[in-house]
Amino acid sequence: QVELVESGGGLVQPGGSLTLTCAAYVSIFSIYVMGWYRQAPGKQRELVALVSPGGGTNYADSVKGRFTISRDHAKSAVYLQMSSLEPDDTAVYYCNANSVRSRENYWGQGTQVTVSS
Repeated sequence: QVELVESGGGLVQPGGSLTLTCAAYVSIFSIYVMGWYRQAPGKQRELVALVSPGGGTNYADSVKGRFTISRDHAKSAVYLQMSSLEPDDTAVYYCNANSVRSRENYWGQGTQVTVSS
């Protein structure tokens, strides 16, 4: 069983920065592709960024150059550093773990990010 716990969300002004953390309570962290997704009111959940077990990353076009995803295997954690935040970045951000060995797929409970002046 896997539990994902996000933290770090909050209210930030446009142009500001925020770092989200996802603590993964798993037996083998290294077998999961970790990702951040977001869902704005009235919109579908969308991919923000992924990081593979080897550290390879993938980003949505809308956040390239502004967001950085990283993972710490020693801490079983994944981070999303967000900068130059815009009002359109306002959403609930969810952590995701997708196993490379099976169909296991897990979600965290989400953390709210609000970008507003």
